[in-house]
Amino acid sequence: MKYIKIIFLFVAISATGVAISSCGGNSSNTEKQGKEYTSVYVCPMHCEGSGSDKEGKCPVCGMDYVKNEDHKADGHSH
Repeated sequence: MKYIKIIFLFVAISATGVAISSCGGNSSNTEKQGKEYTSVYVCPMHCEGSGSDKEGKCPVCGMDYVKNEDHKADGHSH
């Protein structure tokens, strides 16, 4: 009887681990869209609708734009 309880506990813990790991999406593979992520200059807070091809301030929060190190001039990563 003791072994059955141990096996049941192991199965329950394993199933919980599988359920938790499978429910979360893999966000590292998703690229962020919108000019607040893809412009040459972006707001550090990534306010919706912010972003520009030249330096300036975010119209939403007023923070200075910063150079987007991930910007690709032709839109491609290769």
